Amino acid sequence: MFHVKILNKQDIQAVFSMKDAIAADKAALAAYSRGETTIPLRTNIDIPAESGQSLYMPGYLAGEHPALGMKIVSVYPHNIDKGLPSVPATMISLDPATGIVSAILDGTYLTQLRTGAMQGAATDLLARQDARTATLIGTGGQAPAQLEAMLTVRPLRQVYVSDIDTHRAQDFAAAMQHKFGDQFNVTITAVHDLGQAIAASDIITSATTSKVATFSAADVKPGTHINGVGAYTPEMHEIPEELVKRANVVIFDTMDGVLAEAGDMITPLKDGTVTKEHYEGELGAVVDGKLSGRTTDQQITLFKTVGTAATDVYVAEQILQAADQAGRGKEVQF
Repeated sequence: MFHVKILNKQDIQAVFSMKDAIAADKAALAAYSRGETTIPLRTNIDIPAESGQSLYMPGYLAGEHPALGMKIVSVYPHNIDKGLPSVPATMISLDPATGIVSAILDGTYLTQLRTGAMQGAATDLLARQDARTATLIGTGGQAPAQLEAMLTVRPLRQVYVSDIDTHRAQDFAAAMQHKFGDQFNVTITAVHDLGQAIAASDIITSATTSKVATFSAADVKPGTHINGVGAYTPEMHEIPEELVKRANVVIFDTMDGVLAEAGDMITPLKDGTVTKEHYEGELGAVVDGKLSGRTTDQQITLFKTVGTAATDVYVAEQILQAADQAGRGKEVQF
């Protein structure tokens, strides 16, 4: 007989902030880069009838505070039209000492939180300190957390929002202005002229599953930091190939993961547009000070993430600890 704690979105929100998640992601990525984790490449199952995929991501972190778990995620872009999350997920945490399931968490919100925090960690470490304007491309399930993460690490005053569905972009911008406008003293607006927004931006975050570039490299000014957080298969190319070549500093969440999965980073390498040496390394090494990241305000920095179970497992463990301290969640006996 054992007990399993159930934590929904409201439980997580009550005990764990975006700032907490960014700190946890940094710690998890540093542990990954130091070789302190066991993270197999995730298993992807295509569901062509629904234009979807199902992904399985196990992970183990050793050390003083070990963590073990697996996240199950489905990516169904058309769910938005049904009023459902486009990236539904469940996180299962296990006791590493016994292998018994200890908790089940709302993996959809966990994914949004840790993915936003991943970008927030990169933006914090790589964007210019004086960044005040940003563009967010894509308004799917990941978008609110991506926006919140940028606002958490830089005092942005203007954020432009773009989506292939202009009405969705307008609705999203209005909702986010209501949610974050006063809290962060920021203006959030939908744009029709994406090129003009890109040219004005110090930070660009693209969170789409697009198979073609979502913006033009020619519009990106020196000193800009770019985050690619959407493309996660070899067919997806949301970051322009010319920008990959032009970037002065290119950092990944995990080198193995990105080069196995992210088309917008794989293709330039295969085409000979860049060499592997152009890809400087992992964000965890920047966290640890082993890589410098940005060194001048004129450099273009690029961060690419496909996600890693290291952050899922570690963030989930940190959430569980916070929930235990706060007395949040429901326990079920098995």
